[in-house]
Amino acid sequence: MTFSVPREAAGSRLDRFVASVTNVSRAELQRWIEAGRVTVNGVVRDASTRVKEGDRVDAQPMERAASEALPEADVVFTELYVDDDVVVILKPAGLVVHPAAGHEGGTLVNGLLARGYFKREDLLQDGRDEHDRPGIVHRLDKGTSGVMVVARTPQAREKLKAQFQAHTIERRYEAIVVGEARDATHATLHGRHPHERMRFTSRVKTGKRAVTHVHVLARLHGATHVSCTLETGRTHQIRMHLAESGTPVLADPLYGKPPKDARLRAIAEQLGHQALHARVLGFVHPRSGKLLRFEADVPADFAEALSLLRTTAG
Repeated sequence: MTFSVPREAAGSRLDRFVASVTNVSRAELQRWIEAGRVTVNGVVRDASTRVKEGDRVDAQPMERAASEALPEADVVFTELYVDDDVVVILKPAGLVVHPAAGHEGGTLVNGLLARGYFKREDLLQDGRDEHDRPGIVHRLDKGTSGVMVVARTPQAREKLKAQFQAHTIERRYEAIVVGEARDATHATLHGRHPHERMRFTSRVKTGKRAVTHVHVLARLHGATHVSCTLETGRTHQIRMHLAESGTPVLADPLYGKPPKDARLRAIAEQLGHQALHARVLGFVHPRSGKLLRFEADVPADFAEALSLLRTTAG
């Protein structure tokens, strides 16, 4: 594949430019670049090279690679709906969605592979999927439970990704937060924290738009039970917005801290993960065009925390 860099793309990184003109994922392009199969004016360059107007960029695609994740039959999750195109699952807290540094196995993807939800030919790299996350179109954090949809084919994946990018997916969460939350809409910027790189913050000068609608469900002992509806779906968006509004999610190890109230602190320690649950997920089926909507009650440990905080309220 040969491309000439137009004026409007001048100054772009090499990997971003090639991704924009080929629809190949940057993860896959990184493989090509590291193998010396992408050149600028005949010279092998790295991914961060800035291209100039008129540069000739040549890319030689590599042989497609199969998913590197391995099947693991002991991964526990619940299927809510399955057809030839999608599988909707209920993810428990504590389960990582896909392999990554520090979590090479024991993930949802490993469990999906073991249950045969992907055809072998669909696991081959087609320039869009990453090796370790076949079918994944969105994620829930490790400590968050709730409803997720996974694509079973590359075609379904692209159509679902388009819905997430257009923000047309219905997503509603429930959380227990420390302190007295109020009904509010948080419309902010979203970007990586400048000093704590695992966190995100709204206190940035440039970033992506992030909107969360918060509605109070009940007052609790030293806490509030809230519903959070996503208008956008940025990484850690709900956790970030709730923490920066002064009411962090109970037991959030990254955005919160141990509550001063002894009773609340004990319940947080018993819970052991952020009190956040993806309750509702609605989307248009990628093949039929039918609107599908799934709802799952909070898990037992979340419900127990609610019960304990209700009995001590007031």
